Amino acid sequence: MIANIKDSTWYTDTVTSSLTYNAAAKTKTFICEGTGFSKRISISLTKSTSINSSGFPLGTYTVDATPNLQLAYLTPQKNSEGNLVYTPNGTVAAGSGTVVVTAVDSVKNQITGTYSFTTLVNNYDSNGNVVSVTIANISGGGFNKVPYTFKSN
Repeated sequence: MIANIKDSTWYTDTVTSSLTYNAAAKTKTFICEGTGFSKRISISLTKSTSINSSGFPLGTYTVDATPNLQLAYLTPQKNSEGNLVYTPNGTVAAGSGTVVVTAVDSVKNQITGTYSFTTLVNNYDSNGNVVSVTIANISGGGFNKVPYTFKSN
């Protein structure tokens, strides 16, 4: 995976991805996570289908009010036990993110596409009033022939 995060080029050293068919819900969910340079991008894309196969529909998917497309930009933070964990850096509002699946090889289990999104973090004062908003633009994102595991349940 690659992207421009806050106008800086970012690429991953590790990528994991999977495609899961849920027979009860008749959905396929593609999940892809890339980590590099203390940053992580996460994509979760669910599509309704009755076809139990290792393919995924080509198309443009936009963040909306449903949980069908979830995008996240995560950075490491210390949790209450002092361990570093990746936490979302803001939220992605409806209409503020897109994934385009451009190619799927269901024999080799590889997927290619692009993505972009914007995260917003409200910063509050001690009285709970919003005093500023931090914006992170993730643009020019891409995943090229990313291998995925297929599972049917």
